[in-house]
Amino acid sequence: MTDTRVGIVGAGPAGLLLSYLLHLQGIEAVVLEARSRSYVEQRVRAGVCEQPTVELLREIGVGARMETRGMPHHGLSLRFDGADHRIDLTGLTGRCITVYGQQEIVKDLIAAHEEKGLPIEFEVSDVALHDLDGDRPRVSYTDADGHARELRCEAIAGCDGFHGVSRPSIPESALTTFERHYPFAWLGILARTPPSHSELIYAHHERGFALHSMRSAEITRLYLQVDPDDPVDDWPDDRVWSELQLRLATEDGFSLREGPVLEKSIAPMRSFVVEPMQYGRLFLAGDAAHIVPPTGAKGMNLAIADVRHLARALKALLRDGDPAPAAAYSDTCLSRVWRAEHFSWYMTSMLHTDPSTDAFGRRLQLSQLRYTATSRPAATSLAENYVGLPFEGA
Repeated sequence: MTDTRVGIVGAGPAGLLLSYLLHLQGIEAVVLEARSRSYVEQRVRAGVCEQPTVELLREIGVGARMETRGMPHHGLSLRFDGADHRIDLTGLTGRCITVYGQQEIVKDLIAAHEEKGLPIEFEVSDVALHDLDGDRPRVSYTDADGHARELRCEAIAGCDGFHGVSRPSIPESALTTFERHYPFAWLGILARTPPSHSELIYAHHERGFALHSMRSAEITRLYLQVDPDDPVDDWPDDRVWSELQLRLATEDGFSLREGPVLEKSIAPMRSFVVEPMQYGRLFLAGDAAHIVPPTGAKGMNLAIADVRHLARALKALLRDGDPAPAAAYSDTCLSRVWRAEHFSWYMTSMLHTDPSTDAFGRRLQLSQLRYTATSRPAATSLAENYVGLPFEGA
């Protein structure tokens, strides 16, 4: 049995960042992760960092590699009607986004933990949460060597994702769930080829949505809208490239660079929120509490906003003896969560081809795209949400 002040379940960006923020505030924590270190450091997920995320990582001293390897983007393209319509993010908001992979942030945070000697236990199993409604909750688990362990805490942070154990540890009667499933999925590929465009391209096409992104000067990330029931084997490389060429084509002859496919997967699209994001001394953060469709590039950034608020709330509770910020944690986060849910829904519904939508609905989509591309207020609204609202007041 080990005593610590905060037990953190999950070593993704949320759990690792929370642990490091708590360390900076003089509060000890232990991070537990079911996967191996190599797995979490190589798991390709989000790649767009909002400006508030970038500024926070710089502020706490873990942004050095991001500064040299990250790719600032000052605009993005909405591609429809066979042409690009650039949204000038910086010109409209004075801010930008940075393309820097989630796995790179995880590597940076693990390295920072190593440097400071902060505990992370990888490859744990049988994780269970206990006594959540008291002031000494516990986490039981089996460590990587097969030994039964227990953490006695003053608070637990559930940062273990949608499929983790934290949210199901809360009685169903204590939560309200809001959910929407979309009639399409994303097929994503990672290709060893230089990006074909200097900025992200969000393409609306009658055959379905497509997205051109990147992870580095040599690696391109691409997505296709597909049927959620499609097996990945139905999408051999040749078919993927052919469909991407069609959906990303422009009247001026855009050329998409092709290359070896390094990774391929299909992910369903959903919106999901639970309220409240806390129960007793258990606080949920990131995907454990909410999921957004990836069209708005909000998932990782929401998780980082959550734990920034949580770190401050736990400092007030555990170091200063002030329970008010911890009691308000859920309400504080949910304001930003619902704004991101709306923006992600808006981007998703504007850009994707819904098989149930009639010709009238498709004309409405094009009308919205044309308005967004030609109206400065509409473009500013998109840009403001995309680059990230300030942590305070969002």
